[in-house]
Amino acid sequence: MATTTQVRLRGRPAHTRGPTFLSYTPDGTKLITVGSNNTTRVYKTGFDGEPTNIDDCPEQNTGVASTDDFFLVGSEDGNVSKFSLETMAFDKYITRCSLPIRDVTLSLDGKWCAVSSDELVVKIIRMNDTSSVMFLREQPKPVKHLSFDPSGKHIALSCTDGLVYVYSLINDEPELVRKIDGLIRTLETEDEISSKVVWHPDGRAFAAPTATRDIQVMSRGDWENQRTFTNGHNGDITALAWSPNGAMLASAAKDWKVLLWETKTQKVIATYDYADVMDISWHPTKNLLSFTNTEGWVYIYNDFVPEEHSHLLKLPLQPAPFIHDPLSEISANARRPITNGLKDIPNRGARRGTPDSLDDILGSDIMGDEDDFVVDDDGAGYASGLNANGKRPNGAVDPYVGSVNKRRTQAWEPQIHDSFQPGSTPWRGNRKYLCLNLIGFVWTVDQDTHNTITVEFYDHEFHRDFHFTDTFLYDKACLNENGTLFSCPPNDDTPATIFYRPHETWTARADWRTQLPKGEEVTAMSLSDSFITVTTSAQYVRIYTLFGIPYRVYRQKSSPTVTCASWRDYVLTLGNGPVGADGNTKLLYTIQNIKRDEICQSEDVVALPEGETIKSVFFSDNGDPCIYDSTGTLLTLLHWRTPSQATWVPLLDTKLLSRLASGKKQETYFPVAVADNKFHCIILKGTDQYPYFPRPLLSEFDFQIPLSSKPKADSGDDAEAEAENESDELGKFESDFVLKSVLTAQQQDLVDFTKSSHSQRTALARMEVEIDKTLLQMMAVECREGEERGMRALEMVTLLRDSTGRMIEAAGKVAERYGRNVLGEKIREVGEMRLSAMEED
Repeated sequence: MATTTQVRLRGRPAHTRGPTFLSYTPDGTKLITVGSNNTTRVYKTGFDGEPTNIDDCPEQNTGVASTDDFFLVGSEDGNVSKFSLETMAFDKYITRCSLPIRDVTLSLDGKWCAVSSDELVVKIIRMNDTSSVMFLREQPKPVKHLSFDPSGKHIALSCTDGLVYVYSLINDEPELVRKIDGLIRTLETEDEISSKVVWHPDGRAFAAPTATRDIQVMSRGDWENQRTFTNGHNGDITALAWSPNGAMLASAAKDWKVLLWETKTQKVIATYDYADVMDISWHPTKNLLSFTNTEGWVYIYNDFVPEEHSHLLKLPLQPAPFIHDPLSEISANARRPITNGLKDIPNRGARRGTPDSLDDILGSDIMGDEDDFVVDDDGAGYASGLNANGKRPNGAVDPYVGSVNKRRTQAWEPQIHDSFQPGSTPWRGNRKYLCLNLIGFVWTVDQDTHNTITVEFYDHEFHRDFHFTDTFLYDKACLNENGTLFSCPPNDDTPATIFYRPHETWTARADWRTQLPKGEEVTAMSLSDSFITVTTSAQYVRIYTLFGIPYRVYRQKSSPTVTCASWRDYVLTLGNGPVGADGNTKLLYTIQNIKRDEICQSEDVVALPEGETIKSVFFSDNGDPCIYDSTGTLLTLLHWRTPSQATWVPLLDTKLLSRLASGKKQETYFPVAVADNKFHCIILKGTDQYPYFPRPLLSEFDFQIPLSSKPKADSGDDAEAEAENESDELGKFESDFVLKSVLTAQQQDLVDFTKSSHSQRTALARMEVEIDKTLLQMMAVECREGEERGMRALEMVTLLRDSTGRMIEAAGKVAERYGRNVLGEKIREVGEMRLSAMEED
């Protein structure tokens, strides 16, 4: 409940009437205020006496920023002045602009100063070398406010055109990474209303006042709207400031109110009546907030946070108010340590510092590093054997031999592969894709009290899109031509639930819902034409018929479970297996025919390079298992119907695509399906890892088995260029030969192990003929090269599959065309040997 204060704080007249600004030093010992007159005041924290005055300063000041040693003042005369806090005197000019300064700010480490003015260009100045300046030029109008993020690697500009411009300062040349429209309003530089972006202390999000007098939080990276502070002010907002730990937000507005918000709930917890407030600053460590107004007064408010809420200031760094916190998302491209159920144990293994760790987001200087020191905390002398270089001299006794309780060791933890749902994406803002495939897509939107789910199809002649309100908060989905499958996690006393909705029925109601045992969660699920497969946190694999009849339940051997996929009566399950030499668990897969109760492959190893992960797993339209891994490689499983004979074969390495050959494109691919002998995916630009809205277009790539990467000739010599062309031609034929051999082997397995149709057998015969044609084309290239390539050409003849002799006869004609008489004789000998072998059979 919000508290309205009745005690009026006595303001201190600091400056003449006009805009007034303030800044605490990072150590909190001093508060600096500037205003319209030419006197700067420095207040000592905890001292009620008169402040220290620095006279003969510029007039009409428009901003102030400070470190523990100095502070900067920007003014309408176009100068940015530096003053020493040691001498309390002017030091030097940092920069000068031809038009009035509008904002000046320092990075958290005090190394960089940003300056905006009524000019179009923003300056970023190195403080230890003011001749080193970066210029931000992309904005078309003057910038009203500036804001460094806590790391100093990004800066947000609130421009008078109503857009926020975010620049990356990581490289020597600043890079505009985002233009944000619809967040702030259009203002003039001299307006008292604020459009300032204020970064949350954890650096992952920022807040800004909107035209509707709300405060909108936006996440960095995906640039999505997160939580909103609403129903607070009745006037335009003039100032914002997060508490040092991010647990609270203070705001002031034209309604003569100063509000204190709790970050976690976005609720007002205290209201204060003060007019014309235009700048706010929190003390770095104390329950103290100061603010200034347009009358030139400064208010230093001790115990600003009411006693019943003061515990919020004692909390550690709090997270920004996300709708869905990215740090809590489980990525499909990640491995996590085994924690025996203790999910809060951090990973201190070789992979410390994954892209989603809080250490990386905040920086090691903030979080600290506990891995690079030895502590002798119980006097046992564990550190005493180290020499000046921190190493143990030869012959020293190993201090770690002895009682386990008397040493401080670093626990080794294996890295496990997280579970994931194929075809889904993590939350971005308030929405995510639950399923993406060639049938359509399922997506959900978080509406706080409930979700809304939309199912859309590519082919509207067969299915109609539908939309419904989701009170169960489904977080996984599968979609095929028969129906849509959903599941939700357990919530309070409600167990995890599975819901299936068929697209077409001949009864009044055919959808069904079932609950898992209490405490059991769905880790992944799949939907085929015959069965529903669900893997759970209890390591169970649960099989249902399409209309909810429990068909089979068994415990998976490899655990924890990772994911599953299915096609007709076949189910593929993935789980974590034994730990490899690199500290990562080996992924094991099992394929079985559920209806025949027959295991095709049992706990075989998924072929992954060291340290890599699986992005997706699915069956092709022909029913062959496929995986797409974090190296960007698509692989299929060959001979998977024969126990212990399965082999993972690469079909496409996306890093070798010709579209990436120039090196100018930066893109990755989100796997969707394998169909019509093509890889269907979504192209992701830049550093994006997952597709987002609006609905992305599907792209497709032909298979191209990675064989070689032939360098281009640098010389302009015609002979060399011709040789290069012939090499490219032969390389294409070789790639076609290997690919067609793989596809033919898959077709052969399909014919041998199923009740194949006439069209499938005809397709197999046609594929074998295509292989022979490719071999003849390769042979023709070899014959053109000369007689010395004859042995290689003859070897190609021996690979021909045709049993009638027609292809060998055609090979002899190719040799004759190029005048390779010796080769022709050898080919006839091969033909005669093959004919006699057939007669003996």
